[in-house]
Amino acid sequence: MTETGRLDDRDPESWRAYVRANLLLGRSGESHEVAAAVVFLASDQAAWVTGQAWNVDGGQLTVR
Repeated sequence: MTETGRLDDRDPESWRAYVRANLLLGRSGESHEVAAAVVFLASDQAAWVTGQAWNVDGGQLTVR
C-alpha cells in the first residue's frame, strides 16, 4: 500500500489497524520508494535482471 491522494478519505484509526495487520514494515510506502525501484530497473545496473517479479510492497505479500 502506497500513500497517494486516493487514500485521503480513510478513517485514521481504521487505517492504522489495517497497516499493523497487513504490512510487515508497519507503515505505508511512499511514492519515492516505488520510484527508486523503477529507476533501478530502468538503469544499466539492472541490465542483467530478466524475468523477475519484484514486490515493492513493504512486505504486504509476506504477511499473507
